[in-house]
Amino acid sequence: MSGEKMNVRVVPMNADHLDALEKLERICFSRPWSRKMLAEELENQCAAFLVAEDADSGEVVGYAGLLVMADEGYITNVAVFPQFRRQGIAGELVQVFLRFAQANQLAFLTLEVRPSNTAAIALYQSFGFEEVGRRKNYYDLPKEDALILTRYFHEEVAQ
Repeated sequence: MSGEKMNVRVVPMNADHLDALEKLERICFSRPWSRKMLAEELENQCAAFLVAEDADSGEVVGYAGLLVMADEGYITNVAVFPQFRRQGIAGELVQVFLRFAQANQLAFLTLEVRPSNTAAIALYQSFGFEEVGRRKNYYDLPKEDALILTRYFHEEVAQ
């Protein structure tokens, strides 16, 4: 099924998703968010966490988080279960955040990504994100810098 676009439904995260998202965090990240941390985001008025579900089965296949401060958007996590990758799921989640950012007149969206995560970098660049900096030794297990990728929405901000 790799390469085909999967039919997903993007919904707001709720408590019913927490077990699956905790599992996904453990699979995808060396420093995973706990179930408690994810649950706390349900109460965070500055956060928007979205879940991608298989449109047919309702199975959780991925998720993404966004924090908004004033007119700035920070994408916290984008994760897709390995067996569902390369089917357009992460792209759909990012597109929802891009539409939200433009509709709410955010100045930019930004995120960190491992330089070794070439698939994620290619995805973000396809949406107009550009490298604007680097955080030294940001990641552990293995130790790695983070690339800071940003998509600006107002040209005067980017100059």
